[in-house]
Amino acid sequence: MTRKPSRTSLLCPNCRRLISNDEPSCPYCGIRKPGSGLKNNAMVRGMSDPDLIFKVIIGINVVMYVASLVVSVLRGESVGLTGNPLSFFSPSNETLLFLGASGVAPINGLGYWWSLVAANWLHGSILHIVFNMLAFRNLAPFVMREFGTYRLVIIFTLGGTLSYLVSYLAGVDLTIGASGAVCALVGAALYFGKNRGGAYGNAVYRQVSGWVVSLALFGFIVPGINNWAHGGGIIAGAGLAWALGYLERKRESQRDKFLALLCGSVTAVSILLGIFTAATTMHVHIR
Repeated sequence: MTRKPSRTSLLCPNCRRLISNDEPSCPYCGIRKPGSGLKNNAMVRGMSDPDLIFKVIIGINVVMYVASLVVSVLRGESVGLTGNPLSFFSPSNETLLFLGASGVAPINGLGYWWSLVAANWLHGSILHIVFNMLAFRNLAPFVMREFGTYRLVIIFTLGGTLSYLVSYLAGVDLTIGASGAVCALVGAALYFGKNRGGAYGNAVYRQVSGWVVSLALFGFIVPGINNWAHGGGIIAGAGLAWALGYLERKRESQRDKFLALLCGSVTAVSILLGIFTAATTMHVHIR
């Protein structure tokens, strides 16, 4: 029985160039020990794939939206099949509360601090999730291209969490949606355009400034919009972009990968806590 030879080359987990497996550091980007098991972890590698990250973020939002509708139906609650078209296919507030809606009520009343993360993945109607995912679809490719996929995960997750922290501190009672996280991407793009300057940077800044004006007008015209989360997300995104840097000035590092992995792990735990809480309360409700 012949033994297969061990792998002698690999793709650098940082710059994705082909290098020797036993290199002490990547000759292209300088990352130390590129062949180590931790740096080639499947989850870490997956976070470097822009298409995969894009699909995973949208996929989780869609799955959680469908799950909220299913839980509402199983609890015997209305899902907005009649009446206001803006609330068409709307999970019940009680279901959203247990799945991870954030705000003063769940945090102060139930101690659901994890809702600051989980609320970013919940939506209140079909139009709500469609609008947020379309905005994400427009912004995410730009942020991934200029900041990198790991930093996109960080900005989206931490920016959304900080937006809901601002919302909580402002006294908003109950809130959900990815708009705070999407606004963090707006803030990151705004910082990039202003900081980079030049013809390209100025063009980006002008275009993104239009987004900010539109968000402000939309927030004041349409009732029920969480302007605190939108404003908090923009400021958080700009601050995170400043702290992390963009690729033209600073390559993604092991710090970025660690933070992205941590954000992914905390998100998974928060979503699972919401599902467990909803399942438990649904069991009690049915009984």
